[in-house]
Amino acid sequence: MTQHDDAYGTHHSGPRQPSRRIFLRGAVAGAAATAGIVATGAAASSAAAAPGGFPDYRYTKTLLTPSRLKYNPTGEIIFPCIRGVYDKLAAPLGRYYLYYGPHDAPGGICLAYGDSLEGPFTEYPANPLVSNNWQPHYKVSHVASPHVLWNEDVKELWLYFHGENGTTRLARSKDGITFTYDKVVLTTAMMPAGSTETSYARVFRHDLPARGARYVMLFMLNNSSNHRDIAWGWSKDGRDWTFAQQPLVRHTDVGADNIGGPHLLSRNGSTYVVYNTNKESGGNLLITEVGNDFSRRDHLGVFYDSGSAAPENGRSASPSFGTDHGVPYMVYEAGERLQGSIAVARG
Repeated sequence: MTQHDDAYGTHHSGPRQPSRRIFLRGAVAGAAATAGIVATGAAASSAAAAPGGFPDYRYTKTLLTPSRLKYNPTGEIIFPCIRGVYDKLAAPLGRYYLYYGPHDAPGGICLAYGDSLEGPFTEYPANPLVSNNWQPHYKVSHVASPHVLWNEDVKELWLYFHGENGTTRLARSKDGITFTYDKVVLTTAMMPAGSTETSYARVFRHDLPARGARYVMLFMLNNSSNHRDIAWGWSKDGRDWTFAQQPLVRHTDVGADNIGGPHLLSRNGSTYVVYNTNKESGGNLLITEVGNDFSRRDHLGVFYDSGSAAPENGRSASPSFGTDHGVPYMVYEAGERLQGSIAVARG
């Protein structure tokens, strides 16, 4: 079984807009509802109401708000990554670790911890775990977008993060708090000429036998056109990567100006990418079926329909998925970019 996310409620607290869920191509509303969402190696059953037979997630509550955080240099936070550590670490601070951080300078990779995916989460008192100045490895304007992968091969938490926007780096940890710098894993120089951003990467354990790979990376790619696409790469060890030189999903494929925040999910024997659009293009999460070998490009439409009321205010982004006692959850950015909070939705 493919592992795609580690870890993770019930009714929208504000009015939701009438559903704008549409199917751009190949509608799958009749997909089987009995299989569970694959996340963190665990399956959970839920009513299938979204494309691909996924649960119909609904906003439950806000988990983190910048104004309530001790480490708050810029008044904004982005890109949550939730991880269940209760069965991986010897003495964790809580059952779940929630990684996040501000984006704007100086940024910083931060941690909160809790015993339930519905919160509460406690801010780690010594944030940030990783700063924009880590000598002798780098000194940059900001670091942001933490994605943490449990690497079963070495029993470590691997942190992928960007800084600057054109460079993705890797650090490694035995306890999820103290990290050792490893290396740069992605830069714009590894992509076609004219690339200006390679950021917001997430890495997943996913076998691609024909490519000799065991890991897949999804990330946001920008160029001089200033329209962002979803790009991807593959690796046998999570450290050294090969990158496709053409986007996995183009913004024009789904009628958006920009797309980003990609996440990999598996269900019913196939593989999907979920990603966000910019608010002006709907502000929703969309889903594309890529298949287990990434040969498909079936754009299935709206995965999560952002509500017009607070805290979403017409935009949801950067989802991280998982299950808690068999219940599927989605932790995500709620609200306008650099003005929102970290929220959780329940399936």
